[in-house]
This record gives sequence, structure tokens and C-alpha cells, in this order.
Amino acid sequence: MRFGVCILPDMPWRQARPLWERAEQMGFDHAWTYDHLVWGGLPDSQWFSCIPTLTAAAAVTSRLRLGTYVASPNFRHPAAFAREIQTLTDISDDRLLVGLGVGGSPDSGLLGQPELTVRRRVDRFQEFVDVLDTTLTDDHVSIDGDYFSTRDMRLVGGEVRSRIPLILAGNGPRSVRFAARRGDGWVTTGSPADTVDEWFHAIAANRELLVETADGRDLDTYLSLDFAPVSPLASPAAFDDLVGRAAAIGFSDVIVHWPRDSEPYRGDVAVLDELASRGLAG
Repeated sequence: MRFGVCILPDMPWRQARPLWERAEQMGFDHAWTYDHLVWGGLPDSQWFSCIPTLTAAAAVTSRLRLGTYVASPNFRHPAAFAREIQTLTDISDDRLLVGLGVGGSPDSGLLGQPELTVRRRVDRFQEFVDVLDTTLTDDHVSIDGDYFSTRDMRLVGGEVRSRIPLILAGNGPRSVRFAARRGDGWVTTGSPADTVDEWFHAIAANRELLVETADGRDLDTYLSLDFAPVSPLASPAAFDDLVGRAAAIGFSDVIVHWPRDSEPYRGDVAVLDELASRGLAG
């Protein structure tokens, strides 16, 4: 099992930097941040951009893998995003994890774009992934898509796709199948549930669907524990229970959020320190 932590980009870098450094010192395998223009969970909060934050984090860490949690087509064009990914992959010495998802509000309308149905949002996301994959692999890319087009996009210096895992988010069957076919990994929050047993039951079913659809492809699987009915950082025992359940159904990685002083993700960093002091795996 590998362990990750997500640090929200809601604070200036002088305050955030020590958290990224501590995450590496604590023994986390990967650390992530959100990619939004405005996040609905903290709509009135100060907010900072994902890629510059990860670039700064790459400069103050040496081992920690760094991830987008998750980037979406709501305000990104895949060809332009490919250049940012190429650059950050170089700066981080191949430590980048690219989490990608359909995206939601309020980012979905901030640029004045028309509201899409859920089906069309998924269609757009799948095209986004395909174009991104191509522009990270090939030189002189020209594509006419339903949502994204590019003319002679350059990738001078050789492909970088083999150095960049695309980790696709999804909780519904269509998105899970797409992750199995096109991704290097799958990340899920699960679906809302009243009990931990119900939450894991639905997640296990989706993981089975992923494995069946992958048809032998070896995919990393990431579970965001903070969406369980019980907080993973309520206590070391709560953390151990959720991690054990995730491992039992075959997840390779789990992710928690860095505890905040207020909601969302309110928690006590002392629990995180205790987990780190004994070794995250317990």
C-alpha cells in the first residue's frame, strides 16, 4: 500500500511550503492539490493555481510524487495543458502524477461556456484525455474534435507520455470502464453512503468492473478515504480500519487530506503526526 496526502491550495506559498516539506518527511509516497479556478467547497476562500503550486513543491522536495487532484476540461485545452505537463515533468524529474476528471461547478460556467448534460460532459472529458494523450506522444499533431481541435501541435524533443501516468477519476460505470481502457490508474471517492460497509461495497463493485474491463492491464488504483462516512483521521484506529478495508479489495494507494482548522476536512494534525511517527502503514 502507498499513501498520499492532498494539500488544498487555499493559502499563500509561504504557509503552504512547510506542509509539502513535512509531507515528504512524514513518509508519504505522493502529495496532491486541487485544480480549480474556484472550488465550490471554499467559494469565498483565497485560492491558488495547481500547476504553479506543484512546480514550487517540486523545488522543495526530492522524492515525493506530485499530483493534480484532478484537472478537468472545464477551463483547460488539452494541447496547452500538455505543454504545462511536459514542463512540470521535466522540473520534477519525472515525479508528476496527472489526475484527470470530468469536473463540476462552478468551474464549468466561469468562462461563459454553455452548461452541458452529464453525458456530454463525459464525452468532452474522454475526448480531452485522448487529445492530451496524443499531444504528449506525437509531434505535429492536428486534430478536429467535437470539443477540442489543434493544428500542428509540436512536441520537440521526443515523447513524454511514457513518463507520465494518467490517473482517471470516476465513480460511475462509464467512467470506470474508460479508466480501465485508457488510463494508467483509477482514482475514486466512492458514492455517498450511510455506513462504511455500504461505501466499500459500492467501491468494491466498481473495482471489479475496472479489473474486468482492463482485461489484464495492470492499473494503480487510488481511493480517497475522506469521502467515507467516517473520517480517516478521526484516530489512528479509524485510519487503520479504512486502509485495511481498501487493501482487502485490492487498492494500491490511499489518499487523505491534510487536516484543516475548519471544514472541509477539519481535523487534528496530531493524528497525522502520530501515524507518521509509527510509519504510515502501522
